[in-house]
Amino acid sequence: MTLSQERILATEIPGPRSQALQARKVASVSAGVGTTLPVYVEQAGGGILRDVDGNQLIDFGSGIAVTTVGNAAPRVVESVQRQVADFTHTCFMVTPYEEYVAVCEKLAALTPGSHEKRSALFNSGAEAVENAVKVARHHTGRDAVVVFDHAYHGRTNLTMALTAKNMPYKHRFGPFAGEIYRAPMAYPYRWPGGAEACADEAFDAFVTTVHTRVGEDNCAAVLIEPIQGEGGFIVPPPGWLPRVADWCREQGILFIADEIQTGFARTGDWFACDHEGVVPDLVTTAKGMAGGLPLAAVTGRAEIMDSVHVGGLGGTYGGNPVACAAALAAIETMEVEDLPGRAREIEAIFLPRLRALAERHPDRVGDVRGRGAMLAVELVADGPGRTPDAALAGAVHRACAAQGLVTLTCGTFGNVFRFLPPLAIGNELLAEGLDVFEAAFDQAVASDQRGKVE
Repeated sequence: MTLSQERILATEIPGPRSQALQARKVASVSAGVGTTLPVYVEQAGGGILRDVDGNQLIDFGSGIAVTTVGNAAPRVVESVQRQVADFTHTCFMVTPYEEYVAVCEKLAALTPGSHEKRSALFNSGAEAVENAVKVARHHTGRDAVVVFDHAYHGRTNLTMALTAKNMPYKHRFGPFAGEIYRAPMAYPYRWPGGAEACADEAFDAFVTTVHTRVGEDNCAAVLIEPIQGEGGFIVPPPGWLPRVADWCREQGILFIADEIQTGFARTGDWFACDHEGVVPDLVTTAKGMAGGLPLAAVTGRAEIMDSVHVGGLGGTYGGNPVACAAALAAIETMEVEDLPGRAREIEAIFLPRLRALAERHPDRVGDVRGRGAMLAVELVADGPGRTPDAALAGAVHRACAAQGLVTLTCGTFGNVFRFLPPLAIGNELLAEGLDVFEAAFDQAVASDQRGKVE
């Protein structure tokens, strides 16, 4: 059945069948597993999510940047169906198969740099990050790993240590893995010395942190999201990321780019590092690479990846053949349909309207930022300073949901509204979704102002 690309509000959001399913969820699923919007989906594709009540919602979240090619991209569906009919699993470490090798060949061709590369496949972004750290420590013989303020790298023990934000990711889950050090992030909007000074001052702060708190000879790797995701879609100032990468190379420290959210056409390039020609030693990928199926990878310089002893990398399900088939089809879709170019088109549609919103509400929209189809507005309280306003972000999110628009918030302070539409979405839905968002924003601001007056 073809899913019409239109917003339909058949019931309240969530509708009665979704509410009944949510009651079943509460009775059977751990309370620790939350849901941003308890609307239960029965079909999805393009830019639409159809729920069990017949509502059709515009998707501005892509399952947190996973369904980049859409929820049911034809090539992915056909490839997965063929692979499932052949076999679902053998374990690559026992009896291998071509699909795993083919994905690694694609990663070698697409990731930044022309050097010889090797890859290992896993199931999730957190697994990829853990294994990148393992490889870096093994290759360098060093222990320390440097990460940044506002970083998010996963929910396993090591990746929680790498992640900056306490609630909900780290709270009461420790103790965490050791030899993790944190440097200031180049965050132009909130840099104490101002945006113009951010690149130089943040680089100096990073170098000082490594030198004084770690010691260059003790540092195995520096790990960074080229554009930070959960931390608030923070885009470092031009020139900062290349300087960090170059300095790491001079010190014999591996530079690891966490491209789990930014990779595979999301930011208008194949990878966010491409924007400034940064070539990492190791790259972690997941999310958008397999059209919604669980697959992740570590890709890096051949001499680094091959330095690990046989059996040191792997996992029972890592590089599952069905997920690999999905990835090959998703990558083909990105190539044939020029989805990096599509991400830039989406940026051109979004940014003028987000900037116009900021001009209408200069006291509430502190910053508009991002690249490609990874964009955000940072919301602040009315009044002096740049006080984060998580309450306003929440109010806008709820108003959008009520009108059939799926949205996401993020940020260390919970005050950043992020936009991650699937690259398969049409321009009419983008425009309609932005209409809904702007109306919800105006409504939330007006309500907030009335509340202050009263």
